[in-house]
Amino acid sequence: MNPAPAPPPAAETILAVNNIEVIYDRVILVLKGVSLRVPRGGIVALLGANGAGKTTTLKAISGLLRAERGEVTKGSIAFNGERIDASAPDDVVRRGCIQVMEGRHCFGHLTIEENLLTGAFTRRDGRAAIRRDLEAIYDYFPKLAGRRLSMAGYTSGGEQQMCAIGRAMMSKPRMILLDEPSMGLAPQVVEEIFAIVRDLNVKEGVSFLLAEQNTSIALRHADQGYILENGRVVMDGEAAALRDNEDVKEFYLGVSGGDRRSFRDVKHYKRRKRWLA
Repeated sequence: MNPAPAPPPAAETILAVNNIEVIYDRVILVLKGVSLRVPRGGIVALLGANGAGKTTTLKAISGLLRAERGEVTKGSIAFNGERIDASAPDDVVRRGCIQVMEGRHCFGHLTIEENLLTGAFTRRDGRAAIRRDLEAIYDYFPKLAGRRLSMAGYTSGGEQQMCAIGRAMMSKPRMILLDEPSMGLAPQVVEEIFAIVRDLNVKEGVSFLLAEQNTSIALRHADQGYILENGRVVMDGEAAALRDNEDVKEFYLGVSGGDRRSFRDVKHYKRRKRWLA
């Protein structure tokens, strides 16, 4: 009799956020014990309404909280096996983790190509390698190729979002923190951008943690998801399971009716604290 096959190894984790607490101005408690993991080569969606704590979570990872008088006061954040919760933003970028901010934040007075080249500022592998990667970005984002000499401030919102993602890719990241990529964009453009994100994930091996209010499209393209409410993770799991969950359908997809106003009103709900430090 043949022995039972060994179970497949668990996916290696590139980002581990363990029970973090974030406070602004030493007074305002925003995140309350948030834990999540991003597997290497995966796409994880961070979902929730406006004000739930999604952007704060991304900024805690990227080190940008200090610019807004925020700090991680409890827990830990590890990227590629090393603690980064006390790291400066430029150090986090050099390690291979870069955030694409909500609202794109392109340099409006620079051309699309100049914007893309700013993403390669930290690289030291030579002009030829940077030029090759620039052309690869144009292959992924063909709309940008035709606008490469246009001032970014005069391009459409969708083109600016593509430029912001392409600029992040020029730094040769291991993981991208993508904040509200669908905001202010037409549905067709949103579909196009999410398809490109999946393409970059599959072909380039870049992991993504994306904060998104558009739960429907995020769960169609992500592998796993976490739902935040009032600074806490109230539900997590595989994207397909979340899509089929009746509470998610009611609260975030608008599929079913009911008078519930919060996940806290669901009797069977039990908040799970996982991967605590």
